Amino acid sequence: MITKEEITIKVPSEVAEAYRNATEEEREQIEARIAVLLKSSMTSRQEAIAKLRQTMDDIGKRAAQRGLTPEILESILPNLIGISRQKKETNSW
Repeated sequence: MITKEEITIKVPSEVAEAYRNATEEEREQIEARIAVLLKSSMTSRQEAIAKLRQTMDDIGKRAAQRGLTPEILESILPNLIGISRQKKETNSW
């Protein structure tokens, strides 16, 4: 059995009024739809994070296969960061 908890969300006044005026069955349907929407949103975010991690892992593996070592990366990162900062300063108004 799924445990349910009550939450509070802010909605426009007319939506709140319509919910209060809905039948019990209509309210249960609305609650089910909101639960599906929130769960879907959480799943999408988790999938996006997993995909990003996988992409980063793939990039790291390819870089290692091409000879990039942690030492080489450490030696070039300060230069890349410096270039990035210079571009930002140049583009600042």
